[in-house]
Order: sequence, then C-alpha cells, then structure tokens
Amino acid sequence: MKIKPTKKAGRVAMEISRRDEPMLMKSAEEAVRTPFAIKKILVPVDFSDCSKKALDYAIPFARQFGASIALLYVIPVNYPVGEFGMVDVAFMEKELREGGEKQLTELRTKQIGADVPSAGFVRVGRAVTEIADVARRENADLIIISTHGHTGLKHVLLGIVTENVVRYAPCPVLVVREHEHEFLKNLTE
Repeated sequence: MKIKPTKKAGRVAMEISRRDEPMLMKSAEEAVRTPFAIKKILVPVDFSDCSKKALDYAIPFARQFGASIALLYVIPVNYPVGEFGMVDVAFMEKELREGGEKQLTELRTKQIGADVPSAGFVRVGRAVTEIADVARRENADLIIISTHGHTGLKHVLLGIVTENVVRYAPCPVLVVREHEHEFLKNLTE
C-alpha cells in the first residue's frame, strides 16, 4: 500500500494492490461487527403522524441490521353503540380491516420502499395483547412504538398502550416520543 500527498491541501492518494485486499476486507468486517442480531422489527401503527415517526426510526434500523419490518394495525374491539342501539359489527370490522390493509400497503410502498423487506398485519382485539402476540408469533427482535407524549386524559388513553407493551412485550421496545431530542438525521442533506 502506498500513500502519497496530493496537490490539494489535507488530501492524500492511496494506492492499493491485490495483496492489500485481505487486510482491507478484514478491517471493513471489523468496523461493521455488532453484538446486536436484529432480524425483525415490529412497528405498531395507527396511521397517526406519531406512529409514522416510529416507522421513520425503524427503517434505518432495518437497513443497518439487514432486518425486515412487520407493520401492525390493531382494530379495537370496543365499538360505539349506534343511535338506535344496533351496529352491524361484522360489516364494521370488514370495513376497518380493508381500510387498514389499504393504508398498510400504502405505508409499505411509499414510506418503506422495496429495499427493506416488509409485511403488514391487521388484527382485531386489545392493542397490547395483539402487539405482544404478533411479536411472539413473528419472532420480533425489537418493537419500535410511538407514544403521543400527552398529559392528562389523552396520556391515560394513548400512553397506556405503549406503557403496557413495554411491560408485556417478549422483546426489547424502543419508544419514540412525539416531541423529543432527535437523533434521527436526514441522510439526504
């Protein structure tokens, strides 16, 4: 290997030969070695901006570790009773499921893209139970979930899901807050 100065100040030119390649390859492999074996990341979404922010965090994690992303949308089971007392629950679930599947497909196409493997799941039930169950069934190595960062009643209703996912998840959970110290940078800048 030869290193020579260039005409531009502070720059050098490096010449390598075939016999230098094993040394360079070994250095490159050591640089990317990590103790984390993340193969599948579960991202529960409700299609809010905050849950999309959690997906914004999941995509670079997936790229860095060569992992896939599993998106999960949970349809709640507590349906409001109609004005006249009758609600066609089967029809409502069908409509919510189809709408959820369509939105998951859009997220996978527009936000994740083709360079990160992904799958979408729609489940009906209690959010915490379904998130933990899908994490187990899909062998998720990490859950990246958002919390809305509200106080008072909204915190009780929205933050309780995230809090309980942290308690009952079968794997580590990264919680992304709506307003926080950002460590996610835009790589296109």
